[in-house]
Amino acid sequence: MDLHQLHQSLAAPAQSLGLERSLSLVHPQFHIHLFENLSSTNAKLWELLKADAPAGSVVIAQQQSAGRGQWGRTWESPLGGLYLSLALVPNLSVHQAHCLTQYSAWGIAAALRTLGIPVQIKWPNDLVVQSRKLGGILTETRIEAGLITQAVIGVGLNVTNPVPTIGINLATVLADFPVAALERLETVAALVLRGIVQGYQFHQKVDTVTFRKTYESLLINFGQTVNIDGHSGRVIGVSEQGSLRVRLAPTQHSDGDEIDMPPGAIALGYNT
Repeated sequence: MDLHQLHQSLAAPAQSLGLERSLSLVHPQFHIHLFENLSSTNAKLWELLKADAPAGSVVIAQQQSAGRGQWGRTWESPLGGLYLSLALVPNLSVHQAHCLTQYSAWGIAAALRTLGIPVQIKWPNDLVVQSRKLGGILTETRIEAGLITQAVIGVGLNVTNPVPTIGINLATVLADFPVAALERLETVAALVLRGIVQGYQFHQKVDTVTFRKTYESLLINFGQTVNIDGHSGRVIGVSEQGSLRVRLAPTQHSDGDEIDMPPGAIALGYNT
């Protein structure tokens, strides 16, 4: 990945996408750090932040040797994928931490959808196409006095890299939805960064209910049947706190309760 080309990709269409206004809500500019190989872009960005790197700093690696996913899972990071982390100062309440992943996922999905790529969201942090995993998001935060003072948004996106059975890469998607503008990894990186920022901007602009409904409109899990402690249920949405809303099937003792399942409490899986 070429640094000059990445800067050009970020700068060229900035006005048409409202990038300058969006970044003013987060930080006036990106500070991009490129590496051939890292253990983890999130870990490297936290190192840079400890050394006083500013908000808006971005770490991108061509490969990761110990990429991280949710719940300590490993994210495979071979050549050809996009591995990116962005530092923000969101100044959100700790109770709104889930919003960081939500607006990032929605923003990236929306940015790709404007180009005709039918990206959806698998709760809570996966980007999917054709029910297969295109990418994932790992959000990490630092908290002081009940506020999120720093956040790192990590994104792994399959572009041309090999993927497992449950995965799909952008090259495969583009065979059915050709988008010449996404032929370069630099352009994909720029699109992801713009998506995160525009997701933040939209989240700040609208009320909570509107954002949640818009986010839910891309949720692939709507109507999915799940099993919770031996009880069948159906996914009906996402709560204000970011939990998965499930309506249990009626029984002789209940008309069908609605319950909230926090991230990590239920595995939705992929159908292969």
